[in-house]
Amino acid sequence: MKIQLMNVQRQHETHAEEYEEAALSVLRSGMYIGGSEVTSFEEEFASYEGARFGISCGNGTDAIVLALRALGVGKGDEVITPAWTFFATAESIAITGATPVFADVDPKTYCIDPAKVEEAITEKTKAVLPVHFYGQSCDMDQLRAICKKHGLYLVSDCAQAAGTKYKGERKNILGDVSCFSFFPTKNLGGDGDGGMILTDDENIARACRSLKVHGSGKDGLWTLKREYEMKGLSFPENMPVGESKYYNYLIGYNSRLDALQAAILRKKLTHMDEFVEGRRKNAALYNEALRDTSYEIPFEMPETEHAYYIYALKHPNAQAIMEILKSEGVACGTYYPVPLHLQGAFAHLGYKPGDLPVTEDLSRTTFAIPVFPELFDEEREYIITALKNAEKNLEAEK
Repeated sequence: MKIQLMNVQRQHETHAEEYEEAALSVLRSGMYIGGSEVTSFEEEFASYEGARFGISCGNGTDAIVLALRALGVGKGDEVITPAWTFFATAESIAITGATPVFADVDPKTYCIDPAKVEEAITEKTKAVLPVHFYGQSCDMDQLRAICKKHGLYLVSDCAQAAGTKYKGERKNILGDVSCFSFFPTKNLGGDGDGGMILTDDENIARACRSLKVHGSGKDGLWTLKREYEMKGLSFPENMPVGESKYYNYLIGYNSRLDALQAAILRKKLTHMDEFVEGRRKNAALYNEALRDTSYEIPFEMPETEHAYYIYALKHPNAQAIMEILKSEGVACGTYYPVPLHLQGAFAHLGYKPGDLPVTEDLSRTTFAIPVFPELFDEEREYIITALKNAEKNLEAEK
């Protein structure tokens, strides 16, 4: 038996007729960039997650960059973020010219530790960028309180958390601005790349919309004026003024969600609760089966509905366990084997092994197993048996 860690083909097969009909409609329309499919998806996804405004873009990385730029984050600023996440989170901070400041995570939730955030704040700190890791919500109440106390922006990285709830509502995971990814393996995944920025702030939304299309037109002019005001500078008087895309006011980006992806994502969004429930069902069955073993099962924070983008187990012999699982045809992996503070790209920041002990321990002792909602019952049972056999084999070798 060969079981994939994430099986996007099977998800497509489940509702293939819907997705393919939507794609064919776009192909026949000739409207491939922008249009009603994109604007409708922005509105529908924003409504689903509980935000006023949705701004689609090319991918989840762009979403973070655009969000930070819209908040005026740049050179000389610091943004506090976890080192236990995908590289794009911190990369996006660096792209703006700001400096990522890495904080350790909570050993139970694997999300950024609010106490460590407060310790890391300096006069240069402009924002906190937590990650709802694996689909588990951060402690947003504490993070909001810290940001309010210190006058900081709260930017939520929700790339792994579409469908996650905190205190009963999806909107409670959102910050001042929130960023989502629609990479194909995500809980809401497209058939290619895609991203979304959500916010309740019309000014942030408008700035993101201008930056994602080369800083042009009416919104570009408005955003440039806003940036001058934020910096306390006088606005130049002698510049060409126009509202078309050929009047460029900011160095922006070419970051658009195409209509084909939007059309497919609109169909998938109608099944989103079904997808999350399938992941939660598989996670609950794993939890029950592995509760009395040497594996540490995922912790679900009270008042949270974990969306289980990743189901990760913790074990002191994680590497050996993974080798056994792979030999038995069960795909698995570490998310992530190199913590961000130790990545070569951030060597100049001066972090060293031992600086973030919880993160470093998790990078050695956790591993993900298949949890996608289309996993067959017999596959899940096979995985459970393989895990228990691996545990016995390692115990016998002692």
